[in-house]
Parts: sequence; C-alpha cells; structure tokens
Amino acid sequence: MALPITPPKKLEETPDNIRTRVELMVMRVQAQVCKALEKEDDCSTFVVDRWHNDKTTGGVNCILQNGKVFETAAINIFVSSGNSTETELPFFSAGISGVIHPKNPMIPSINFNYQYIEVKGDNRVQWWFGGSTDLTPNYLNTADAVHFHSTLKKVCDKHDMSYYPKFKKWCDDYFNIPHRGERLGIGGIYFDDLKTPNQDACFKFAADCADAVIPSYIPLVQRHKHATYTQAERNWQLHRRGRYVEFKLIYDRSSKFGSGARSGDILMTLPLVARWEYMYQINATSPEGELLAVLRKPKDWIEECSCSDHLKE
Repeated sequence: MALPITPPKKLEETPDNIRTRVELMVMRVQAQVCKALEKEDDCSTFVVDRWHNDKTTGGVNCILQNGKVFETAAINIFVSSGNSTETELPFFSAGISGVIHPKNPMIPSINFNYQYIEVKGDNRVQWWFGGSTDLTPNYLNTADAVHFHSTLKKVCDKHDMSYYPKFKKWCDDYFNIPHRGERLGIGGIYFDDLKTPNQDACFKFAADCADAVIPSYIPLVQRHKHATYTQAERNWQLHRRGRYVEFKLIYDRSSKFGSGARSGDILMTLPLVARWEYMYQINATSPEGELLAVLRKPKDWIEECSCSDHLKE
C-alpha cells in the first residue's frame, strides 16, 4: 500500500474522522486491486506515480501498460482540499478510480469510481458519497453478466434492498452515448449525492462497493484470459474502445469537472489503441450484433440467472 497523501501523523491523530477513514479505504482498495491484477497478468507490475499539486492536493497513480493480459490498467487515488473554483467555498474530496482494458477481446473492460465530497458553507458542512462500477464487454456472455450483476446486487441488498434496482437503472442512464443510441457497456451500479441514512452507513456502503470490484471482475478475467480470438474480433474490440473514448471525452462528468485529478489523470484511463471506422457495418444476428442489441436496450441480468454457479460452462 502506498504512503498516504495526508501526513501519517495527522491521520494517526484523527482515526475516526471521515476524511481519514475514506483516505485509508481508497489506499487499501488500490493496493488490493493492483495486487489482484498483477497476479492475473503474471508478467507485469504497476508503475507508481505519486504526485502533489500543492500541500493539500495529491494522489497516487498506479499504471500498468503492455502487460501479458492487460493492455492498460489505471488504478488511481486522490485527496484534494481547498476552495472550489465554482463556488469559492472550502471543500474536501477523496476517492479512487480505475479503468482496465484487457488485451483479449473476450475479457470485458471495467471502470469504477468511488469518492467522498464535502463542502463547507453557512457554518455547516454538506457531504455526500458517489460511485459506480460498470462492465464493458466486447462480446456478450450471459454468465459473465449474471455473475457481475449478482455480485453487485448482493452488496447493495446488504445495505438497502432498494439500492440495486435504483442504482442499476441510474447506471444504464448515466453510461449512455446519446449520439450513438448506445450504452457504454452492460451496466452495473451508479449513485451520487448519497447521504442517507447517515455518514457511517454511507461510508460502509461505498467501501463495500469498492471491495466488490475484485470478486465481480477477476473471475471473468480468469475465465477468458486464455481464449483464442481472430483479427476480426480484435478489430471489433478496438472499435468498441472508440466508443469508450467518445463517452469519456464528451459525456463523463469526471472529465468535464475533474475529481481532484489532473488532466493527464483523466487521459491516462484511455486505451493504448482504439479504432474509429465510419459507418461500421455488422450483421444484426452476429455476436457483435447481439451485443449492440443489449447496449441499445439494457436487460435485467438478475432475471437471466438460471443456475447457482454462474461461471460454469
């Protein structure tokens, strides 16, 4: 686990403070996700870039490129405080974001982001949590989708039975590319402005969601990392990556407003290689067409569950 952004002595003095708890949580999750990815890649390690903009804003970027399994993986954390450029009010934010682009087209990509924000104004502090995890496959695999969504639903149900259906729909609506009429992927969960029932409960929910990244995603990597593929399937993967770039640069809120990050931190989440081809044609009955049908009309993946072991062939 990397050294914290906040001086360790200060963290030791405030172990129960929500800022301390969030910073230590995102550091822990970053270390665990990086370790899990390095184990699956089995040939590459993350490059660690620790940065500071000033005394109150900094982060740790962990980047893996050109690995055996992962073409790009960026798992970043940040801690930021100061005065908002929009409201000029004092603020604090801390979070973790990750994007993983595998080499094999049969392995889905994933992106996730969890953060805590507080703003001080009128002699009181307003705070909230936000977060998301979204799966972006190139080829539709029902067992993968069911496992991924079932894992997230289990986490949500532990805290509030209304969370999963609400946050799943929010995810489908948010990770949307309107000018294409397509979702970015097959969804997951997305929430913002979460501040009920209380701060401790919201923190534990966000932490549990962040901890669910490994069990929801790594089994899919293990299932497909040795799968064979053709150049045509690779080209389709690069085409789908182009859609990710469009969403990230045009619609994503973190790209528009930042999240305590530098511009380079946003751009480093882009894949090393992507492809755009005007009027890209596919057969509606092909595997590529099957995926597009779901991206244009999201499904309820929990209803697709028909067996207890989702990852069996």
